[in-house]
Amino acid sequence: MIASPVALVTGAAHRLGARTASRLHERGWNVIIHYRARKAEAEALVASLNQCRPDSAMAIAAELDRDQDLGRLATDAVACWGRLDALVNNASVFYPNPTDEATAADWDRIMHTNLRAPFFLGQALLPALRASRGSIVNLIDIYSERPLPDHPLYCASKAGLAALTRSWARDLAPDIRVNGVSPGAILWPGGDAAINEQYQQSILAKTPLARTGNPDDIAAAITFLVCDAPFVTGQILAVDGGRSLNM
Repeated sequence: MIASPVALVTGAAHRLGARTASRLHERGWNVIIHYRARKAEAEALVASLNQCRPDSAMAIAAELDRDQDLGRLATDAVACWGRLDALVNNASVFYPNPTDEATAADWDRIMHTNLRAPFFLGQALLPALRASRGSIVNLIDIYSERPLPDHPLYCASKAGLAALTRSWARDLAPDIRVNGVSPGAILWPGGDAAINEQYQQSILAKTPLARTGNPDDIAAAITFLVCDAPFVTGQILAVDGGRSLNM
């Protein structure tokens, strides 16, 4: 019996990460659901996936801004099924921090989660990914190229991740493919990062398809790059309804 390929998706307890893990699972992959604090949601997702196909999903908690947790996450992920075929760096921190108000703590939180963690987690998983001739997909953002006002640290972190994606695509070839997906308006942010209705409408007015996307749009793009694009590397796919044409 051929063993199922295995994917680790960070920040996969909810939103885009959960849908991506589910989509890969639908394609026959075993999935590792990384989470930080959303234990109940992660365990519920794992239970649902395992009900569909036994022993096909597991959850691992880790703080991505802690080096020891990154190392443990990498080790535990490979130990789940003895292999790893894809890493999806989905976990991200997003909130406004105008330049005259941003703190060193803001810098550390955003840069560590959005850029440092993907690098060092990917580094720790290189042996497993090379052994499987696997792939990495990084979740970037259309704001990595045309910044969002009052979000300099977030935009810088995603621009760095875009550069890392292209650098890795060269450095890790031919054994590992590395690509990125840049979402546009998919799910409006909540909590402290929430944006008002007027600004939402201004975003949609600049989007040629005149609507938001949905998590399936991102999950499908990631799944394509992981499963169906063996000759694609170093590419960053904008899934934004055309908004990057009008930003």
